[in-house]
Amino acid sequence: MNMNEWGDGWTIYIWLVSGVSILIAVVFGLRWAAKNEQFDEDIKYLVFDDNDKDKMDPEEFKNYQAATKRQEARRIEALKEQAALKEQSR
Repeated sequence: MNMNEWGDGWTIYIWLVSGVSILIAVVFGLRWAAKNEQFDEDIKYLVFDDNDKDKMDPEEFKNYQAATKRQEARRIEALKEQAALKEQSR
C-alpha cells in the first residue's frame, strides 16, 4: 500500500495528531510552571537593585524591597528542601 492509494482524507489526521500533541505539551508546561512558582507577578522587581532607588517612585521601591525579601526567603527555603531530599536519598 503506498501513499497515493490513501487519497486526500488522511492529512486531517496528521493535523489532528499534531494539534493534540501540542495541547498536551502546553498542559504539561503550564502544570510545571504552576508547580515551580513561575507565575509570580512581582518577578519584575527582581531586575532592580538598591542603586535604582532614584529611578523608582517610593511605592515601587517598597514593592521591590518586599519582593526581593520574599524571593530570598523562598530561595533559602528551597535550598533547605533540596538539601533534605539529598540527605534522604543517601
